[in-house]
Amino acid sequence: MLITTSILEKIVAGDITLIFRQWKRSGVKAGGTQMTQLGILGIDSVDVVTEDQITESDAKDAGFSSKDDLIKHLDGRDEDIYRIRIHFAGEDPRKALRENADLSDAEIAEIIEKLRKLDANSQRGNWTQLYLQLIRDQPNTHAAILAESIGLDNAHFKPWVRKLKALGLTESLEIGYRLSPRGEKVLQALRHKHDR
Repeated sequence: MLITTSILEKIVAGDITLIFRQWKRSGVKAGGTQMTQLGILGIDSVDVVTEDQITESDAKDAGFSSKDDLIKHLDGRDEDIYRIRIHFAGEDPRKALRENADLSDAEIAEIIEKLRKLDANSQRGNWTQLYLQLIRDQPNTHAAILAESIGLDNAHFKPWVRKLKALGLTESLEIGYRLSPRGEKVLQALRHKHDR
C-alpha cells in the first residue's frame, strides 16, 4: 500500500485514521503493520464497503472535505472498496539500528555472516559488498543510475538494496541512498577481511 509522505505526516499527527483503497484483493491485514518512510503503521481493521456505506465522518477521518471528494479520489475501477483503519505505531526500528556503529567484533561477524548468506542464496553471487561499495562511492545518486552502472534496471536493483537497509546498513535519501554509520563500519570490516 503506497502512501505519500504528506498523508503519512497527517497519520503520524493523528489527523488521518482511515485510508480507502480499491483492490481486487486486500493488500493488508487487520492486526498487521506496514513499514513506511516515516515509520510503522498499525492496521486496526480492513473492511470491504460500498460507496453507500461510506459516511461523511469516514471522509473526514480519511482527510477529505466530504464523502463526494473522497469518492472522486477513488480509482473508479470495478474493484472492491477497502476501508482501512490505521494508526501510527512508532518509529522505524531500522533508524536506531542504522545509527549504531558501536559494534563489537562479534556483532560485526554476525552481520557479515548474514551478508554471506544473502550472497549464497542469490543467483547473483557475491553482491552485498559490491552494493555497499557502490552506495558508499556514489551517495545521493539516483537508483536508476546505480542500477545501470552494474547492468541492472531499477526493478531488479531496489529490492536488493532493501535487504541491506533491513540490516541497518543503508538509508534512503530524497535521491538515492547512503551508507549508515553501521554500514560504513561493516564495509570497512569486509574490505579489511579481503585485504588480509
